Amino acid sequence: MQSMKVVEFMNRNPAVFTADMPIEAVVERLLKSRQRGGPVVDDERRVIGFISEQDCLAAMLRDTYHKEQSANVSDCMFSGEVLCVFAGDSITDVAQRMDLRKPKIYPVLDDDNRQLVGLITRTDVLAAIDGYFRDSYRRR
Repeated sequence: MQSMKVVEFMNRNPAVFTADMPIEAVVERLLKSRQRGGPVVDDERRVIGFISEQDCLAAMLRDTYHKEQSANVSDCMFSGEVLCVFAGDSITDVAQRMDLRKPKIYPVLDDDNRQLVGLITRTDVLAAIDGYFRDSYRRR
């Protein structure tokens, strides 16, 4: 199972956001892609933050309640150290990181230049492990 790599199971075309994007556009993109959140990137596709459905909901409720202008991603994104994985990481290593206290979604970075190349979710990891076990049972 160590030979199964993130690059084989990641979403190569995830919804990605920029810091200046309005929250309404983020929500539209999240709903269309059915993602629960996504990375915020700079012009070089380097991850600078993460925005979740929860962040969007809080911003929209606040803006509606106060009848203020719409917030941008930079106003409500998580801008601390975003936990990322690398395309060459093993699925089992990523699975071990995904305990209850960790994110359920990880931006995937290129092993060399650390630019965003995809996204992997707990569901993707579960499907990879399930596929491995199904193949193992068939070979018996």
